[in-house]
Amino acid sequence: MISAQAWSDAQLLWDFQQMHHTPRPCSVGVGLGSHDLGVADVTVDLYRRGMIPLIVFTGATSRTTREHMPRGEAEHYRERALELGVPDSAVLVEPRARNTGENIRFSRELLAERGVDVASVLLVSKPYEERRAFATARRLWPEVEIVSASTPMPLPEYVDSIGDARLVLDMLVGAQQRLLIYPEQGFMIHQEVPASVTTAYERLRAAGFTSRLAPRPS
Repeated sequence: MISAQAWSDAQLLWDFQQMHHTPRPCSVGVGLGSHDLGVADVTVDLYRRGMIPLIVFTGATSRTTREHMPRGEAEHYRERALELGVPDSAVLVEPRARNTGENIRFSRELLAERGVDVASVLLVSKPYEERRAFATARRLWPEVEIVSASTPMPLPEYVDSIGDARLVLDMLVGAQQRLLIYPEQGFMIHQEVPASVTTAYERLRAAGFTSRLAPRPS
């Protein structure tokens, strides 16, 4: 049973970790691989709305996806997009990335190899990883404009769609931890974090939502 305090704290993290950008036309859409096929669905919707002429799906597999996405996250995203009517010519696949930094770096390299001129990127992620993805992209791809996007869904509805409340809260805590420790390691830009968000994060950690925490460097 997840307590009312934990849900309240999770909502604070959920709200903070989204960038609240308004989607607008960009040179390319980059969908970050994960266990959530909703990322592919949102990217396809943006393509259909004329926001992007080209899609890059990026991602290998992880401990969360290796069983139900055995061909790799990016490839499963691509298959979803084709099922939804996106032409194969509009989808590029980057199958090697195993973390957000590699998602950004390898996608950038792939687009450069293909000769695609990129001035702006619609960066599509899970809702609770918008800010992490944005901060990483600003560090690794500083010359382009980054516009964040994700499934427009409130936290309770998102938890229902995933079917595992503890996993979602663990992921929220893991994403928040990375926002706090990765800037000092050079992985992303620094962003101010409100004290209320840090307090909520620390309470969730103390309550045991820790399975997706990154190890601190020794």
